[in-house]
Formats: sequence, C-alpha cells, structure tokens
Amino acid sequence: MLICHTIKEIRDFVRQARSRGLTVGFVPTMGYFHEGHLTLMRRAKEACDVVVVSIFVNPLQFGPREDYDRYPRDLDRDVSLAREVGVDAIFHPSVEEMYPPGFATHVDVEGLTECLCGLSRPGHFRGVATVVTKLFNIVRPDRAFFGQKDAQQALVIRRMVEDLNMDLEIVTVPTVREEDGLAMSSRNVYLSPEERRAATVLPRSLQAARRAYESGERDAGRLVELVRGMIAAEPRAVIDYVEIRSIPDLKPVSRLDGPALLALAVRFGSTRLIDNLVLGSPDGVL
Repeated sequence: MLICHTIKEIRDFVRQARSRGLTVGFVPTMGYFHEGHLTLMRRAKEACDVVVVSIFVNPLQFGPREDYDRYPRDLDRDVSLAREVGVDAIFHPSVEEMYPPGFATHVDVEGLTECLCGLSRPGHFRGVATVVTKLFNIVRPDRAFFGQKDAQQALVIRRMVEDLNMDLEIVTVPTVREEDGLAMSSRNVYLSPEERRAATVLPRSLQAARRAYESGERDAGRLVELVRGMIAAEPRAVIDYVEIRSIPDLKPVSRLDGPALLALAVRFGSTRLIDNLVLGSPDGVL
C-alpha cells in the first residue's frame, strides 16, 4: 500500500492505474478509522479495481469553538487497518498542501446547507464542499463512497456533483452501528461511560419512530414528538434538533407522502452526536 503526502504523488498513482484500464474508488475520511470507515473501503474494493482513501482533518469544516485541535488522530493505526482491508493508496496531505498561501476559493451549495447541521454549524458545509471538490479534482475517482450517518453531507455532495457536472458516481452506504445500536463515530471516544450508555437513547428513539411509521403513522409532527420525548427523558441528553425533511431537497414536511429523512443531533456533555433514519424508502438508503 502506497502512502502519499503530496498531490503530485497521488495523481501519479491514479494516472498509472488508469493507464492500465483500472477503475478507481475513493473514500474521503478524517481518519481515526472505525468499522464504518472500513465498511466503506470494503464496498469500494467490491466495486472498483483500485481504492484510494484520504486522511485529512479539514480545518475549513470546523467552527472556532469546535474540536479541530482535539479531533482524534492515529495515522499508524489507520494505515494498519487500511492495509488489512486491501486499500491500495492513502492520501495524507498536510494543511499547507491542501490550502497553500493565498488560497481563496470556496464552494457553496445553497438550500441543502441551511437547515439541520447547517444551522448549528455555520460554514461547516462550505468547508466540506470545498475540500471534497478539491479531493475529487485530485483523485478523479470513478466512484466515491460515503456513510449514511452523515446523510445531509451525502445529499449536499450529490447535489454538488450533479450541479458541477463532475464525472463520478456517489455511493451511499448504510450506517454501521455498535452492538447496542449507537452509530459508529470517531467522536464516540469523547463520551464518558455514563454518556456512552445514555447515548443509546438515540437509536432506540429512531427505532420507535420506525415502528410507528410501519404501523401507519404519517404525521411528521407526531413522529418528531415521539423521538423528542424519548430523548428528553434522558437527563444527560441536550437536543440540538430533531426534524423530518424531504429527500433529496431537505424541505420541511408535515406529512410523509414520500421518502423522508428523520434526522437528529444531540449533545452528551461536550460531545455532539448525529444520527438519522430514512423513512418511505424500500431499502432504507438515501
């Protein structure tokens, strides 16, 4: 497995792969791998001849009071895990490599970024769209793989790819969960044992909403109140939002007459966790 630290190195690697007629799959990450990341890599291996994984903690998508400096990092561990899965190359650039002096161009995706996490984290999706555009231009993959846990991010990137006529396919992979249902996240390591136990209210509340939907409930307000009520009953939980939005445009809905995203963000101590559920889709995937 090749480890590339410069744009030239990873471009040379991809160019050589393409010269042999190979397809390229790409998994953009911020590192500190868990089973969710590894699942994306395995899906990429199944679908493509060559797999590139980026590890880059992107400063543009963190707010001034967020966890950029303490975001978990362990390159040696990540390299070992990626090698075991069969990744062909890792792209691990420095901040200076990605954003050299004088960098002045950003990508904004309007509409989809002004709700849910976009309200709580102003500028976050601008940073995501900018770095992903750069990574797509650098790697030029045939397919890029994203986890459904970050559903709003996946929808934003799909819209960006369509609007900018980028020549690649976005593949969304179902959320990978711990045995107790909590969505896997690099930020789970921040949780104290008590907060970790309390956080299981998130998947339990989503499953309660799923059962209500499958029993015929279509009123978005009642489904939201069901989830909010369960989470609010957990003393350690502080709700940021619980909302139901249409797919793919993330418009507010009052009644579920088509595919919809039930999304939530909740704080446990200083840790903000997100999760979601797709309702009205045969396979439950975006």
